[in-house]
Formats: sequence, structure tokens, C-alpha cells
Amino acid sequence: MKLTYQFFIFWFFLPFFAISGDDDYKNLIFKGCANQKSPDPTGVFSQNLKNLFTSLVSQSSQSSFASVTSGTDNTTAVIGVFQCRGDLQNAQCYDCVSKIPKLVSKLCGGGGDDGNVVAARVHLAGCYIRYESSGFRQTSGTEMLFRVCGKKDSNDPGFVGKRETAFGMAENGVKTGSSGGGGGFYAGQYESVYVLGQCEGSLGNSDCGECVKDGFEKAKSECGESNSGQVYLQKCFVSYSYYSHGVPNIQPLSGGEKRQHTERTIALAVGGVFVLGFVIVCLLVLRSAMKKKSNKYDAY
Repeated sequence: MKLTYQFFIFWFFLPFFAISGDDDYKNLIFKGCANQKSPDPTGVFSQNLKNLFTSLVSQSSQSSFASVTSGTDNTTAVIGVFQCRGDLQNAQCYDCVSKIPKLVSKLCGGGGDDGNVVAARVHLAGCYIRYESSGFRQTSGTEMLFRVCGKKDSNDPGFVGKRETAFGMAENGVKTGSSGGGGGFYAGQYESVYVLGQCEGSLGNSDCGECVKDGFEKAKSECGESNSGQVYLQKCFVSYSYYSHGVPNIQPLSGGEKRQHTERTIALAVGGVFVLGFVIVCLLVLRSAMKKKSNKYDAY
């Protein structure tokens, strides 16, 4: 039995200005739900699943990865993991992971008289949770779950070579880097190519490197010379982006800094709109006054 995966893209249109806020890492990327539900006349499976989510969310405030088994009976036990992206702070990791339990119920159903799905995975931009009932079919760590490719080619004769070098840097980087909870993470650039690799914490350095390498191979075969790509495997994910004018030198902001930046952007934008409106009103009043004055002189 396999999980059925669906991909979600969100577009936001804002008048006058756009805001990149704190919550980008909580955007939904994809979800996978098993077709089978677990018969649960006693409610034990549901309680085990609830306990599993509680434990995973709790541990996400201190670590970027955890694996938990809830229940002792093989027929009702549930195994689950969470993984946060390596560049998230603990508070952001917790915030991200804590959103998923409700999403599992919403996106995959369950929780009622008909029971819960026996396995599910919900992947947000900054974290994911996956769980499965004891005895659920195991899949390869390099099985591809989802991929997204950019719609445009790079049109750079040297793109393939640059991307290949960036991929090699990431493959080596995840072996030596650490996301804080075990499991490699790497984000960096080579010339005009930005690249990211992340492994689940259950993988050792060598296996992580192999998983990321396989992810990049799939990115090349699936996306060709597209200017961007994201590939999600069972136990790792990779992405790359090409910038024709060079990778933007944008320093990552902490949650508080982002919030202050967002509030300052909103204040400036709203203030600018107000001032512009005030000026327009003044000009209209002045124009009306001058027109009346002109009409007055014309009457003589």
C-alpha cells in the first residue's frame, strides 16, 4: 500500500505592496495519505496517534528531529517522526511542527467513527511529520515522493557545469553539517546557483550524502536545464535555483527581526498611501478653488 501525494501551490496577491512574513516556513508543500483506515472500535489507535503527536510537538521545541513510537501492541502501535529544516530556530521549529497534527486530520480525514488513516505525511516548507502504523509497508529512503521544476530554462551555456559543482558542494556539506538533531543540512551557492540539501535525522552522514546525491540525480533527470527544482524523497529533499544576475546576498532574519521588518514595511506602505491620498485631495481642493475664482472673474 502506498501513500497518495498531492501538491499545493499558494499565490497571494496584495494591493500596493507585498510582504514576506514570518510564516513562510508554515506553507503547505504536499501531503500523502494512505487509502486504508485503521479499524478502531476501542479508540486505542486514535489515542496512540494523539499521544504520538503530543510527543513530537513537545520535542520540536528542543530539537530539529525526533522519532517516537506510541503504544506497545503491534496492532495499534504508531511510529512517527518530525524533521525541521536545518536553518530554523527552535521556536520556529516548534511553531511549524505544532501546525501539522490538525492538518493531518483536515487533509487526510479520520478522528471519527471510521478511524484514522494508517499512515500519513504532511510536509510544510520548514518541517514535516510522517507516521505509520506498526507493520505498514516500508519504502526506500530514496523513493521520490514529489518534485517541482521551474517553467523556464536558464539560457546560460555554463549552467549545467555550475549546477553540477553546486550539487557536489551540497553532497559533501550534508555529510559534515548538522541540523542540530542529527541529520545533515546544507545551504550554499556556487556562482549563480543556490542549492539546499536536508536529510532526515535517522540517516548517518554517509547515507545522507547518498540520499542527497540521488535527489540531485533525480532533479537533473526530472527538471533538465530548468532554472529551479525541488525533489522530495522519503528521507531527504533537495532544491536548487539559478539567478542570472547572481544569488541575492540576503542575510537570514530571526523571527523577531522579520516581524519588525514586516511591521515597518506595513507602516511605511500605509503611511505612503495616506500621504499620497492627502496630497491628491489638496490638489483637487486647490483646483476647485482656482476654477471658482476664474469663473468669478469671467462674470465681470
